[in-house]
Amino acid sequence: MSNPLLETQTLPAFSRIGPEHVEPALDAQLTACRALIERLTREVAVPTWENFIEPLEESEDRLGRVWSPVSHLNSVLNSEALRTAYNACLPKLSDYGTEVGQNEALFRAYRAVATQEHLDADQRRVLDNALRDFHLSGVDLPAEKKARYKEISQSLSALTSKFAENVLDATNAWELHLEDESRLAGLPESAHALLRQNAEQRELPGWLLTLHMPSYLPVMTYADDRELRAECYRAFATRASDQGPHAGEWDNSEIMEQILALRHEQAQLLGFANYAERSLATKMARTPEEVIGFLGDLAERSLPQAQRELDELTAFAREHHGVDQLEPWDVGYYAEKLRQHRYQISDEELRPYFPLSRVLDGLFGVAERLFGVRFQEVEAFDTYHPDVRFFEIRDAEHGALRGQFYLDPFARAHKRGGAWMDTCSDRMHSATRDQIPVAYLVCNFAPPVGARPALLTHDEVETLFHEFGHGLHHLLTKVDYPAVAGINGVPWDAVELPSQFLENWCWERESLDLFARHWETDEPLPETLYQRMRAAKHFQSAMQMVRQLEFALFDFRIHLEYDPARGGRIQEILQSVRDQVAVIHPPAFHRFAHGFSHIFAGGYAAGYYSYKWAEVLSADAFSLFEERGVFDPATGRAFREHILERGGAEDAMTLFVRFRGREPDTEALLRQSGIAA
Repeated sequence: MSNPLLETQTLPAFSRIGPEHVEPALDAQLTACRALIERLTREVAVPTWENFIEPLEESEDRLGRVWSPVSHLNSVLNSEALRTAYNACLPKLSDYGTEVGQNEALFRAYRAVATQEHLDADQRRVLDNALRDFHLSGVDLPAEKKARYKEISQSLSALTSKFAENVLDATNAWELHLEDESRLAGLPESAHALLRQNAEQRELPGWLLTLHMPSYLPVMTYADDRELRAECYRAFATRASDQGPHAGEWDNSEIMEQILALRHEQAQLLGFANYAERSLATKMARTPEEVIGFLGDLAERSLPQAQRELDELTAFAREHHGVDQLEPWDVGYYAEKLRQHRYQISDEELRPYFPLSRVLDGLFGVAERLFGVRFQEVEAFDTYHPDVRFFEIRDAEHGALRGQFYLDPFARAHKRGGAWMDTCSDRMHSATRDQIPVAYLVCNFAPPVGARPALLTHDEVETLFHEFGHGLHHLLTKVDYPAVAGINGVPWDAVELPSQFLENWCWERESLDLFARHWETDEPLPETLYQRMRAAKHFQSAMQMVRQLEFALFDFRIHLEYDPARGGRIQEILQSVRDQVAVIHPPAFHRFAHGFSHIFAGGYAAGYYSYKWAEVLSADAFSLFEERGVFDPATGRAFREHILERGGAEDAMTLFVRFRGREPDTEALLRQSGIAA
């Protein structure tokens, strides 16, 4: 029986991939990878780039192309059978990764190649990163410590996957079926229709509320029924925990403790004092003190304004709505009331101007103007769901194919929440391969309802631009070696630069004119509405700033301050951080950490600060466009050439300085956030 996962010369054959193909394909490719390593280290007396590194790069690329569709399907089309197959493979991948990282013969060969003079700069970067990663995999450790490192890696792989599964299962488990329409008073028509569609799809009368964002956010923002908001808030805030309506069923408490303990132990095996230090070994920030100082400085400068913003909200709720005590489930609701009162604008007033199809056209138009590329949709392709679309990106001047990407835009059951970009394949150019990069862009927008198309909020427009920025970073690379092409090899605290940077074009009149038109009348976004939108841009921006700083400080401190004798102290440290930077203090039952997948199941452990770090870079990069014009061709070309096309092939600060002419300045972020410096 042929295995579609082993057909790595083409795009994934999604319609033919089944759970039964996963383990056999991975086993076959791992066997091939191991055989190649054994042969090369045994037979090649004088390793060079061409006879040693390049064959290994091609072998690793094939492994990535086998695993990428499996990992993607596990996130967007989860099932019990696929989950079982996926989890069965995690220890195999972990073992292989550790085995390669600790292979001393391989390490010696890489070190020998690195001393040769004929290498180009990008090849040297690949080798420098590889040698660093050998050390970070424990190649220098004695045998018993190598074995322990491998055990820890295996356990962490399983635990982080289980954390994510618990969040997904807990999210899917809660729902609230309503037949009394009065409880939905205040909800906009779009949310009302979606909740009815949820119920119809389950063959239920009335309306069905879930914890998926297109359902949850409108309830928390618009529902007049305070008890309904409180019920939804409690369910969402206690997912996968020891509290709430499903207390203990998918509890991540012990999993978090184990993850923190194992990360700390592994970091110490490698000679680091803690996992925070280990995390910074591959980032722009140099020391924990630098990160804590950076976050503390932003907090100090944002906190007074955040407190004023909360005081204004509290006073508004009391004076205009008779609310004496503002509860956490009231904040979003009365914030929207205040925003409408102050600026006469709401998300629902803007939504008709942002049909997804037009936003995509505008997004492509922005990229075409800035970076000299064009886009074309491909109608015939192999897919895993009818919602998915597929596009090509080409050079505008010569028509050369630069990359391709899948777009999976809508929320649905068995799909992980949030939005992300992931790699399907990397750019690779060698004597035998000429491979273009391919990406997955995933969002969780509300789907079309009846005859009405998918209409986005302005926040969702920003989300799409953000993920597309990641996509362009991956797709426009001109680096030939996968290990440093696109987003690969880019320090985690710089990888958000292109994504946050592109969000700026959601706010400029010149770019909005490319796509912001009413879905029924084709009327462009009225100037009065645009001006109100701009005026409201910085509404509660300091409250949003300190909330993100709370997440970043919590993440960094639980890894920096971990003490095996005392355990993770997760709630204790979270409370300490909130005492320092928060203006809103949630109730005792709140279990934010139990759903914090970024750090317990993603790549942001002791790295969530990267969002703010990269925001400084992106704000300062955009300030050059503010000076020269938002569609200045020379500045757009410079960003493409120095940032997007170079990927991880050079030092991130070197690339930024080459584009901006100097190192980044925090003032641009504070100014663009509407926070007084």
